[in-house]
Amino acid sequence: MSQSTQSQSWKERLTGQMREEWSREIDVFETQMELRKKGKFEEKMFAETRLRRGIYGQRYDNGQRHDGEKTQLLKFPHGELTKGPVTYWDAPGMMRIKIPYGKMSAVQMDALCDLAEEYSDQILHVTTRQDIQLHFVHIQDTPDLMRRLAAVGVTTREACGNSVRNVTACPYAGVCNTETFDVTPYAHAITFFLLGHDDTQDFGRKVKLAFSGCKSEACGLVNFHDIGGIAKVRDGKRGFEFYVGGGLGSVPYPAALISEFLPEEELLPMSQAVARVFARLGERENRSKARIKFLVKKLGLEEFKRLVFEERGKLRDDERWTAFLEDLHSTDETPLNPPSELGSDRPAGYDAWATTNVKPQSQAGYSTAKVNLPLGDFSPLQGRAVAKLMRKYTGDTLRTTVDQNLMFRWVPNGDLPALYTELAAVGLAEAGADTITDITACPGTDTCKLGISSSRGLAGELRKQLKLVEQELAPETKALHIKCSGCFNSCGQHHVADLGFLGVSRNVNGRRVPHFQLVVGGELTNNAANYGLAIGAIPSKNVPKAVKWLTDFYVRDKQPGETFKNFVDRVGKKPIRKMVDELNQVPSYEQDPSFYSDWGDPREYTVGDQGVGECAGEVVPVVEMGLAASEREVFEAQILLDEGKPSEAATRAFSAMLVAARALTRQKNENLSDQPDEVVSEFKRLFVDTKLFWDTYAHGKFAQYFFKAHEEPVNNPSKETAHQLVEEAQLFVDAAYQCYTKTGNLAGTGGAVAAS
Repeated sequence: MSQSTQSQSWKERLTGQMREEWSREIDVFETQMELRKKGKFEEKMFAETRLRRGIYGQRYDNGQRHDGEKTQLLKFPHGELTKGPVTYWDAPGMMRIKIPYGKMSAVQMDALCDLAEEYSDQILHVTTRQDIQLHFVHIQDTPDLMRRLAAVGVTTREACGNSVRNVTACPYAGVCNTETFDVTPYAHAITFFLLGHDDTQDFGRKVKLAFSGCKSEACGLVNFHDIGGIAKVRDGKRGFEFYVGGGLGSVPYPAALISEFLPEEELLPMSQAVARVFARLGERENRSKARIKFLVKKLGLEEFKRLVFEERGKLRDDERWTAFLEDLHSTDETPLNPPSELGSDRPAGYDAWATTNVKPQSQAGYSTAKVNLPLGDFSPLQGRAVAKLMRKYTGDTLRTTVDQNLMFRWVPNGDLPALYTELAAVGLAEAGADTITDITACPGTDTCKLGISSSRGLAGELRKQLKLVEQELAPETKALHIKCSGCFNSCGQHHVADLGFLGVSRNVNGRRVPHFQLVVGGELTNNAANYGLAIGAIPSKNVPKAVKWLTDFYVRDKQPGETFKNFVDRVGKKPIRKMVDELNQVPSYEQDPSFYSDWGDPREYTVGDQGVGECAGEVVPVVEMGLAASEREVFEAQILLDEGKPSEAATRAFSAMLVAARALTRQKNENLSDQPDEVVSEFKRLFVDTKLFWDTYAHGKFAQYFFKAHEEPVNNPSKETAHQLVEEAQLFVDAAYQCYTKTGNLAGTGGAVAAS
């Protein structure tokens, strides 16, 4: 490269290679950055602006990543962090890059690898929304990074913030043997129709969309999305089962069917109508209630549906609604090489890899091949190797997947052994895709400010231990799915796993101990048809023992053909809870200090950048007894729910919250009675009004669950309503533990609050 070219800015070098509107947007953002530095742009406004450009602040107390075996200390491209308060101006953050429905070209892969190498910690992370994330990126570098992405047709716009997030779709779309039709052109059309649309700029929170070509499979996961479509044909005409109001988060909601058959030409205008209704009527003040699922619940499905169809009638015609239908083949993929059949000459290790990672396409002579990425990570070196293999075997047909892997499509069967050999040369030929060792995990405490326990550290450890005994695992065990989240937000999708884990913390003998709630009863198939419930908290270091106990129990006692969910439904949660009770004992720090640190992090455990302080006083046994009793009541509510007694389950769930609130409140009012009205009133006065019960990661919303359950008791609740109340009770109880840990021994300190 010449000296004159080197001295040119990326803006100058890439002129003419970017879409004009994308180039302008990046220029505007760069100007907003400068105005903010000069104090001429309000911080609240700039925060939303940078989020809408995909730029997150991230946790910096750890400054490390977990690979399941060791901790990698990070070196930042702009120097090490200094001690003291750090803002997004001088601390590296996270950059989320939208990959619509996961499709990526070789040129785009090369560009992403260059950016990871030059601007981040040299790790590319595949998310559960088919995005790519780069961590430890400095905000000063983001305009150049955005321009280089835009030059290869990639945007970060609305990857975060109160916007329509990346549209996901089944990675097998177009090559699947069971799909109704290819949903790719529809996912593509709605992505760019809603991107920057006037009617998607005024949301109180985010909106997530997903498409699936099959009703019974897990690939699209439509059931937990704000808007979703499952391909359907009626009388020879294409359309969708159209769903709204799904979501995971702290309390999961199943999506509601708003139209049994939405004709294909109505997909875009109806989605626009949903966006308008949500923008106009969705919650704004209380962000914890500002998703479509809460609006549907508040209005009722029929009223929400009426408003959406009424809004649809008011929309001005837009040619984009149907223009894409004139050429549904515009997103079709052309295979690079002709089809061929698999020969008999196969390298060592190939058969095991092909068993789990390769699936035949609907097109004869071709297969898909998954690249199993531990923790969803790959390096620039590996990414460039993938791009090289795309150019050799498949063309621009790669997809990222929601289970954090990469997938080659259109691999001629005869080329599979050679592809395997070349993947193995760069460490990307690991077998086990879609098995129990292929564990999903959110970033957790590595980089996320909401992280409570190390989901990546746990996932890495579980994967390592399961890999050691992989050849000995029963087929039923191999078929299970594990998903880990670092907090209640369910970014790791723990609610729909066979074995789900969400990070919590507990106070033991005056010290913080990382724990995970065990979640069972979820169902990944049928587009994530059922959500599991938390059974109880297990010390992080005992989770591998819990996994072994559960898998052994399942293999030993299952009936022929019985799924893990159906097994749990049949045997009940009591034996699993007994196992949890046996494993939740924590030795003293002197006996085994390892319990007081998280997986992959030898330091003594804290919640770090979350802002919650250490316990400043002795443990008060009566409080711990009360909190333990409240947790037991939540479990009993789950049993009642399993027994088909939603009314009794709802009553018990409220009782759990009442017991937890009274346990906390009696520290400051020893004369407190057990009358609900008095407990609620005193809890509000002493803990909520004073913001002592102001859970750092939820801004006090869990207290509102308690107040609502008291003020608006539900008579004859449905199973779904009771299920949600049980979830809310568990969250309230966990928040009560956090409050107790944060405030310390109030009785012993005269009511003084420990510094945090």
